[in-house]
Amino acid sequence: MYVEDDYWRHFDLHFACLSIEFFSFGTTRYHYGLWYYLVPVVKVGMMAKASMSKHRQQSGEQSVVRDRILEAAFAAFMKSGYSTTSTLEIATRARVSKRELYALVGNKQEILIACISQRAKRLEVPAGVHKLRYRDTLAQVLTSFGAKLVREISNPTVIAVFRLAIAESVQAPELAGTLNSIGREASRAALRKIIADAQASGLLTGRPSELAEQFAGLLWRDLMVSLLLGVAVRPRPREIAERARNATTAFLQLHPLPKERAPIDVKEAINSK
Repeated sequence: MYVEDDYWRHFDLHFACLSIEFFSFGTTRYHYGLWYYLVPVVKVGMMAKASMSKHRQQSGEQSVVRDRILEAAFAAFMKSGYSTTSTLEIATRARVSKRELYALVGNKQEILIACISQRAKRLEVPAGVHKLRYRDTLAQVLTSFGAKLVREISNPTVIAVFRLAIAESVQAPELAGTLNSIGREASRAALRKIIADAQASGLLTGRPSELAEQFAGLLWRDLMVSLLLGVAVRPRPREIAERARNATTAFLQLHPLPKERAPIDVKEAINSK
């Protein structure tokens, strides 16, 4: 049997002869056969695999379009300001319909949240990556995170968002609120987590939130204000690394190892006996 329709290629057509019987009546011999078609059997595995592949392809295409929408939104916010930018302008820049824009991202504030959240994820500290058991390890983690923090936030794109939030603080206060609650909180939460892990191992004492603010102050000093005012340029990688090392050294000097975890001076212990 030749079947042209692609739909039927997903089926197996089975034929079977149920039985053939012979019998005689007088001098005449008769026979009969009963043939039938089995119900077509669907190749479930093949169809399921094709469906999953199609779903992955659609998800990938939607992700590309979503990224294009976020890039278009940011460009529009930078050019026209957040309060005056419309979803139609964003959709036009992204070459999508307003219906597709709302389906993939949402309204203007949801687009803003997505833009900020996308970059804020870079500052998250993966769970279980570092086991803080020694001060040397803590120093390495703080230095690495500090360098990453300065590198990400001093990016001209991020500085532009901060400037936009300041400029729109009256017309669109939700912009500054979103930047603070999502963008800045991501870095603060990551730093508090590092401090809390160090406390759990007996390497530091004090309130994690206060210690995190102190480290951030030592790290940034007046750099952020200078960048916002445009009177300083983004530091080079070597300068960022040195800034992070200096901040870590100063922070650990302010918070020495608790006495119960301090190494024992053998000579002093002998003389005290």
